[in-house]
Amino acid sequence: MFILNEKPLALDVPFTANDVSYPANWLRLASPEEREAVGISEVVDTEQPYDQRFYWGVGLPKDHAELVTQWVGQVKQTAGSLLSQTDWYIIRFSETGVEAPQSVLTRRPEIRALSNQKEDFLEATESTDELAAYVTSPEFSRWEPLIVEPLTETES
Repeated sequence: MFILNEKPLALDVPFTANDVSYPANWLRLASPEEREAVGISEVVDTEQPYDQRFYWGVGLPKDHAELVTQWVGQVKQTAGSLLSQTDWYIIRFSETGVEAPQSVLTRRPEIRALSNQKEDFLEATESTDELAAYVTSPEFSRWEPLIVEPLTETES
């Protein structure tokens, strides 16, 4: 990160220093000596990374209730998108009586059930850390039902 007068300078953005305007690519092209002559110092960013979806900064979580609302909305949008792919089967049945394939009739309630489970889990979280851990887990991204194969006699 580059600093001028105790303020960070963004890369690829023009700036003015000492009444001189510099083009957007100047920071990338200038040598360390040229930057130092203008009064620009380079500081190594030692902050820990944080997920901006959930935190304002390291140790600064966003409002949990607002995040719950946001992520429940995202789950509803994903479920709606998945359901919309087979809506035409349901509409065709209501208009013509032509049955939808069994796979569609099985899958649609699965999507609704998974959506409800995800929403319930999000609403049950008590902290931003807990919500972030769930949203970033493989479970949150999974929209297929968990199929548990029965044990065979040799495995039981």
